[in-house]
Amino acid sequence: MKIPVIRQLFQNSTPEDLEATLTVLEAFCEFRGVNEEEVNVAGEMITNICGALEVHESVKSGMVEKDALNAFGQKVMGSIDRN
Repeated sequence: MKIPVIRQLFQNSTPEDLEATLTVLEAFCEFRGVNEEEVNVAGEMITNICGALEVHESVKSGMVEKDALNAFGQKVMGSIDRN
C-alpha cells in the first residue's frame, strides 16, 4: 500500500475505471501461467486500487481527501498491528 499511489489513482480515475481495472487484475491473478512475482505485483496494485475506491467513497460521504487518505492508511496499519 502506497498512499501517494492511492492519491494519484483517486485524483485521476473514476470509481468505474478503478472497478474495471480491479476486475482485470483479479482475473489475471487466476491464470495458470502467472508466476508468484507477477501475482505479488498485481496484488500490490489491487490493494492500491481498493484504497482509491475507499477514498472515493469517503469523499463522496463528505470527508476531505486528505482525511480520507489518512483514515485508509490508519485502517490498514491497524489491521496489520492486530496480527
